[in-house]
Amino acid sequence: MPGEASLAAVQYYAHPRNAFWPIMGALFGAGPELPYVQRLERLCAAGVALWDVIGACQREGSLDSAIARDSIVANDFTALFSACPGIGHVFFNGSAAEAAFRRHVKRPPTGQPLRFTRLPSTSPAHAARSFEAKLAAWQAVRSAACAADALAG
Repeated sequence: MPGEASLAAVQYYAHPRNAFWPIMGALFGAGPELPYVQRLERLCAAGVALWDVIGACQREGSLDSAIARDSIVANDFTALFSACPGIGHVFFNGSAAEAAFRRHVKRPPTGQPLRFTRLPSTSPAHAARSFEAKLAAWQAVRSAACAADALAG
């Protein structure tokens, strides 16, 4: 679920200390120096989509740990996977996103092969890893996008 800064800006990863956009800049040229719409266009052109596991919840503040678990409503991934059969890999931005997906999302009955990978959170609250270590782990997104592009081409 987006934090307060992201909700206020109506943009993914709007907190200035979140490492997501600097990482996307390094991987796909979709860095924070670009206007938000252009960042999204670059990710789309690379075959990368963004979507939250949680579509709605009650929470005080921005921390995932503050989410009232009984208030969680997951986004409809079954509909997403059905509408977008080319999705082959789902990456989770941290353990909270992965846990929410596994707890609240039903595996789609489409039968399409999907891979799931948890990456280190880009949140400024996750300071256990350096930017360089996070970037190294997130290279998996670029590798998956390049592999999907090679299969499609």
